[in-house]
Formats: sequence, C-alpha cells, structure tokens
Amino acid sequence: MNPEAQTDLEFLDEEQEELFEHFRFVVDPGQDPLRIDKYLSAHMEHTSRHRVQCAIKEGFVQVGDKTVKANYIVRPGDLIRFVMPYRRRGVEILPQDIALNIVYEDDDVLVIDKPAGMVVHPGHGHYEGTLVNALAFHLGISQGPDEGDDRMGVLVHRIDKDTSGLLVVAKTEEAQLNLARQFYVHSIERRYVAIVWGDMPADEGTVDANLMRDPADRLRFCVTPDPEKGKHAVTHWKVLERLGFVTLVECKLETGRTHQIRVHLSSLGHPIFGDERYGGTQIRQGTIYAKYRQFINNCLELCPRQALHARTLGFVHPVTKEFMDFSSPMPSDMEGLLEKWRRWISANMPA
Repeated sequence: MNPEAQTDLEFLDEEQEELFEHFRFVVDPGQDPLRIDKYLSAHMEHTSRHRVQCAIKEGFVQVGDKTVKANYIVRPGDLIRFVMPYRRRGVEILPQDIALNIVYEDDDVLVIDKPAGMVVHPGHGHYEGTLVNALAFHLGISQGPDEGDDRMGVLVHRIDKDTSGLLVVAKTEEAQLNLARQFYVHSIERRYVAIVWGDMPADEGTVDANLMRDPADRLRFCVTPDPEKGKHAVTHWKVLERLGFVTLVECKLETGRTHQIRVHLSSLGHPIFGDERYGGTQIRQGTIYAKYRQFINNCLELCPRQALHARTLGFVHPVTKEFMDFSSPMPSDMEGLLEKWRRWISANMPA
C-alpha cells in the first residue's frame, strides 16, 4: 500500500517539519509476519533498508503509541507512523566550485560558516550558487533529480539567505538521523546575535508565541495569539550592548521555526536592523533631522541585510558522542555597523 502523508505525529516536535516526510501505514489484514524494517523498506520507494534501520534506531518509527526496534514483527491492523528525513527530488544538484568556510569536517559531519547572501538549498529562483551546490563539489558528487547519493551532504537545519553563521551538515544517513533527533528534542545549542531597533525594555527576556504564515503575505510569518493556530516557538534573548537607538542582543533558540528570531523580535517592537521584510529598514527610533536620516541610509548601505548572525552551535557528535561546540566571529558588515553606531553615540549622545 502507499503511505498517507501525515503532519500530526504526536511523538515528534513540529520543528523543521518542512525537512521531513511524514508517513502512516495500516498493515493489511492478510499480511504475513515480517520484521518492521523489511516491511517499511518494501513499502517505500527510493528508500533502502539501511536508511529505514537508521530511522528506527533514532526512534522515528512507532507502532500505535510505542517506539519500536527493527526486529519488531508487524501484525495485521498495526498502525505504523514514520518520519523520514526528506531528500529533495526533481532538482538536479550541479556541483559548483564555490568557496566554503569549513569550520570542522570529519567522516560524519561538516560545520560550515555560511556568508550572508548565500541560499542554502536550490529552489524557486535559486537553482545554482547555493550551499548544496557547493557541498556537491566539495564532496565530489553529481546528483541527478531522481538520485540519492549516500555521500550527499544532508542539511538537518537551515538559516535564511541573508543570515550569516554556522550550519551543521550530515555526511551519512546515520549522522543525519542522529542530528535530526537532537534538533527534535531541543538538545542542539544555537545562539544568534542581532542588532535590533530601539532600546530593549529589560536586560533579558523570553518570547513564547506561536508563529504562522501571514495571511496577507505568504512570504512573511506572524505571531498568533490563538493557541490552536501556528507552531509553538520560544526565543530567549538578552542585551549585550545598548547603543542609543539600537541594541545588540543575543538570542538563544529553544525551537527553530522559519524566521523565528526575526518575527519574535519584531513582535516586541524591535525588528532587526536592515530586515526589510519585517520593518527593519524603516527608521524606528531617533530624530527627524536630515543628517540622522543620511546616517541611517549609510548604515543600511554598510549592512544591506538583516543584521543577524548564527554565532554559536553545539551538538553531540553522532558517532563519537562527544559534545562539540563551535563559534563564529561577527561578520565584517555587522561589526562595521556596530562601530558606526558607537561613533555616532559618542558624538551625539555623550554620557
């Protein structure tokens, strides 16, 4: 039988849902006794038994409401729920010789420091020049639209095109599924730094607000007060430096929704400086004078994107089980923006 797409698996968090395929099987009445790994690999296209076994090992397969092992024997009427990390198909991955800032690499994982402006995965309008194209070249792979190469770097999370910073990439199926599990249980440590409009009202705080697509603009997300709508999202923030009309903050992600930090900070009335989609290119604080408006325009030219950087990343290595912690220095455009504001504060807002 063919699996039915599902999105309501209670045993998994919804985080990164767009990176996973959700399946539901009801075992036929006439099914002979069979190991569940053999059953699933026989009923799923383009999926090897090894890949199924990796998913089972990481707890992504349930029968009824119980997680099972690969040697579980399926029975007629069993309800099997299954999540499989998604291999995008239908797009040819062309290897391209694009420089990568590789922070760490071994046989299982890669840690990349992505520059602002680089799209992570090929998609509408961006079929070349992406991080995945660069990974294909680095790993020596040419992947057609219907092929799956086990060596293909697999993304288990993403950051926006105009956000800079750290990403972990799995090089094997085992690593992919193990890291995916860490993201689901929120054990991955991720901290971002952002320059936001305005003087934050406290030294630290938490935004716990569901996010949904903006019904007026499908390219945006928004906070919804309706607990039945959207996806649960939590961002912890603290002030690192106050610069008059802008603030440097650190954000720790508890969940990892699309545009989460950008939307949460904007919902507080403090959008990220330079974030055009969420109001960050408008003058939100300051004076009415032309000199100040020119200063802001100069700042936006210096850092022509949302001033958001994925600064730290920590995870348990999927094979060695060692905790690994990485950090990325502030990129030059954001550092230049901070220095520009410091000089402006010194000249115009003396203590």
